[in-house]
Amino acid sequence: MIIAGEASGDLHGALLISELKKNDQSIKIFGIGGDRMIAAGMNPQYHIKRMAFLGFVEVLRHLPFIKKVQKDIIAKVKSENIGTIVLIDYPGFNLDIAKKLKKMNKKIIYYISPQVWAWGKGRIKKIKELVDKMIVVFPFEEKLYKENDIDAEYVGHPLLEHIAAYNFLSRDELFEKLNLDKAKNILLVMPGSRKHEIRKLFPASIDAAVKLAREFNLHVVVACAENIDEKIFSGMTEETNFKLIKGLTYDLLKYSCFGIIKSGTSTLEAGIFQLPFIVIYSTNALTYYLGRMLIRIKNIAMANIILGENIVNELIQKEVNSANIYTICKSLLSDKAKYEKIRLKLGEVKNKLGSTGASKRAAEIIFTQLNEA
Repeated sequence: MIIAGEASGDLHGALLISELKKNDQSIKIFGIGGDRMIAAGMNPQYHIKRMAFLGFVEVLRHLPFIKKVQKDIIAKVKSENIGTIVLIDYPGFNLDIAKKLKKMNKKIIYYISPQVWAWGKGRIKKIKELVDKMIVVFPFEEKLYKENDIDAEYVGHPLLEHIAAYNFLSRDELFEKLNLDKAKNILLVMPGSRKHEIRKLFPASIDAAVKLAREFNLHVVVACAENIDEKIFSGMTEETNFKLIKGLTYDLLKYSCFGIIKSGTSTLEAGIFQLPFIVIYSTNALTYYLGRMLIRIKNIAMANIILGENIVNELIQKEVNSANIYTICKSLLSDKAKYEKIRLKLGEVKNKLGSTGASKRAAEIIFTQLNEA
C-alpha cells in the first residue's frame, strides 16, 4: 500500500512504483495517488483530487470524508493481506492512519519525510513510535532522525531524476506551441495545486503579473496543476492578457525569466532551474495562527531553507496583495545585478540535493524491508 495525498507525492510515488516494478513485475500495489501513480501500476483506492485539503480548518471541514477514506484503506489492507505500507509526505493524514495500521502490526515505511525540522519534536516522537524506516531526501533529515534514534536513510531527492529524464522542448518549440512572441520573455505564475489556495493567491498575483508584463514587455503564463480544472480560474480576474497552460511546467520553469510561485515543491523546482522568483503563501487565518504557534523556522520557501539564507522574497498572508507583488518583482526585474545574484545563488540548491537515482535507492531499501518482514 502506497499513500500520497498531493501532486508532488504523486510524482515521487510514480517514480518509486516504476522502480519497484523493475525489481518485481508481479508486485501488487494499492493506495492513494494521482494519474502518474495509476499509470505506473498502482491500483487506486482514492484519487488525490479528492484529498486536496490543507490546514486545520480545511481538515475539520472534511473530517467525515477523511474518516471514510481511512476506514476504506484499512478494509483494503485487511482484505488483500497487505503487510507493508509506504507513506509519502502528507503528514496530517499519513501519521494518523499510521497509528491505526501500526496497531495491526503492519510495517510502516515513510518516504519523503514530514518537515519535522520545521514543526518541532512532537512529530519526531510520533514518528519514532509509528515508523519502522524513514527514507529521507535531504541529508540534514538523516542526521536529525539518527540523533533521535530513528532508523533513517538518505537517498537524495527524486526531483533530480524526474527533471533529468524529462524530454524538454526547445525554447522555439515552446513559444511556437503556445503561440508566443519569441522576442519577449515569460513571467511565470504558479498559484498552487489546491482550489482554496488558488482562490486566495491567483487574483493578486495575476493583477501584478499583467501590470509587470506591460512594463517589461513580457508574456504572462499561468501554470495550471494537473489535478486542477482550468474552469476554477474563470471569473477570478478581469485580466485576459495571460495564457493558462497545463502539462508544460518544467519547460516553463526552464524558459521563464521570473516566477511568482506559491510555497511548496514548486519553489524547490524553481531553485533547481535557477529561476529567480518570489514566494507567496496565504491560508485561512485560524490555520495560519495555529501553524505559527507550532512552527520553528522563519522561512517557508524550500530554496531559502536549504540554503540557510533569505535568497528569495517571501510574501505571507496579508502581505500577499497585487501592490506588494508588483513592487518586489519590479525591483528585481529592474536591477540586473540583484537579479543575477539571486540566479547564481539558486544554483547551489541543486548541489545540495545529492545525485540522481533516489527512487531506485528508495525501492531497494523497501525491498530489503519486505524481505525482512
